[in-house]
Amino acid sequence: LAQAIAARGAQVVFVGAGKPDTEVSVKHLSMVIDERVLRGSFMGSCVPQRDIPRYVNLYLQGQLPVDRLRSDHIGFDRLNESLDLLARGAVVRQILLPHGLQAQA
Repeated sequence: LAQAIAARGAQVVFVGAGKPDTEVSVKHLSMVIDERVLRGSFMGSCVPQRDIPRYVNLYLQGQLPVDRLRSDHIGFDRLNESLDLLARGAVVRQILLPHGLQAQA
């Protein structure tokens, strides 16, 4: 499907780790004619020793507003509701606090 919907010159990026024996097949001629690229990405292709300190510094300087990615903190009592909200696109990301909201303090 990714190969079929990728535009000419596009990259199809594989993310996540599947089973070690998982195979993927592509239509070779289509890849060549449309100059598509297949590539993998592990952890965003980052170098943790280099990138994490950089991200922390950007965050501390107010240049990486990751707080806007968090919509809410939830407990297990709202888990089903939160999944419904996520499926509808009504929230960006919710943080599950398995021991309840008091664990947030």
